[in-house]
Amino acid sequence: MLVFGPMAPAQNHVRRAMEKARQRQEEMARTQVNSENPAASAGAGYLRVLVENGDTTYYDILPPTYIFGRGSKQSDKNWREYYKLVWRFARVYPYAIASGQLKNEVDSVLTATNYKGLRKQMYMDAVQDQLFKDFEGSLRNMTISQGALLLKLIARETGLTSYEIIHDYKNSVAAGFWQAIAKLFDNDLKSNYDPTGADKDLEELVQIWKAGNFPALYWSVFWEDPPVVKVPERYSQN
Repeated sequence: MLVFGPMAPAQNHVRRAMEKARQRQEEMARTQVNSENPAASAGAGYLRVLVENGDTTYYDILPPTYIFGRGSKQSDKNWREYYKLVWRFARVYPYAIASGQLKNEVDSVLTATNYKGLRKQMYMDAVQDQLFKDFEGSLRNMTISQGALLLKLIARETGLTSYEIIHDYKNSVAAGFWQAIAKLFDNDLKSNYDPTGADKDLEELVQIWKAGNFPALYWSVFWEDPPVVKVPERYSQN
């Protein structure tokens, strides 16, 4: 039906009002969903919305920002140690994560197959050969201090010291041999991990990494992106 004369502006006004009402209803529905599940809008490019007692509040959660003046505190011993810790951590932690994934996989295979004796030894020899193929080149290029840090992080990710891993999955002779080699380089395969004591700063870095904020911290310290440590996909975390 066509409308002429003074009725046309009135009809257009009603149409616009109805459209605004529809848009308002859609917005209220989205607000209700977000208020019941604030994470629903996370990562979608929208601010989170909270409706409480009829009041609407828009909010977001920003990642932490770490600010260090370039070259600051270089004469401070504690700062230099922290600087070195962050640098080493960036280069070894991915390998520690891989060790945790590998332990879980090996445990699953041994449980499922109930390998004992010679069969277990053959399986562990195959795992060891694969490890050498995947990591020998990278680990040979590590410094002694990086190696010591890696041992600490392996203990954290697996719940076992490196000595216990070799002892339990290979044998006591192998564990004793590699412990002796480690001692020659001032390392200790029996090093435990103490997240609330000696390794408190290291544990803080682990938590920052797991929260996805380590690149921001690394940039703040070194003014560059952290290195990309490539670990074979078979060891990646699911």
